[in-house]
Amino acid sequence: MSKECKGRALWWDLQRALLIALLAVVVGLAVNSQLLWRVLSGQTLNSVTTSVDGSTETILPLPVELAEVRELQDSTTLLIDARSRTAFAEGHLPAARSLPRGEEVAGVGALQAEVPLSTPIIVYCSGYDCNDSFALAEILIAAGYQQVRIFEGGFPEWQDAGLPVEGAQP
Repeated sequence: MSKECKGRALWWDLQRALLIALLAVVVGLAVNSQLLWRVLSGQTLNSVTTSVDGSTETILPLPVELAEVRELQDSTTLLIDARSRTAFAEGHLPAARSLPRGEEVAGVGALQAEVPLSTPIIVYCSGYDCNDSFALAEILIAAGYQQVRIFEGGFPEWQDAGLPVEGAQP
C-alpha cells in the first residue's frame, strides 16, 4: 500500500472517530438534558424540597465538624450511624443509634414514633467517601426533622482522633 493510500485510510479513520465522538456527545446531552438544565440554571442536585405554609423551601443538611460533634454528644442531640449493622456492631460513636441505608423506610417510621421532629440529629457514616449519611439526612428532613446535620468525617475521623468508641473495635 502506498503512502498516499495509507494517508487516505488514516484520514477516513480519523473522520469516523470524530463522527463517533460527536454522536456520543449528542446522545449524552440528549439523555442528560434535564440534569444539564438543572446544573446550568443553578438548581441544587441533592436537596429536599418541603412545603412550608404553601410555599416550597429547599433544605439541605448542613455539615458539622468533629469539635461540635464532641460538644453536642452529651446533649439532646441524637447521633445516627448510617453504616451497616455489622459496622455499627464493630464500633460506633457513644450513644449513637443505628439506622443503616436500606432500612430507612421502617427505621424513620420507628424514629418518628420515638423522637420528636424538633430533636437535633447528627448523621454519620464511613467518612468523606461515604454518601449514606447525606442520603439518610435528606430522608430525615423529608420526614419532617428540622435540625439534621452531617458529620462528614464520620466514624473514621472520630476513631482517628482517639475518641471513645462503643461496641467491639476492629
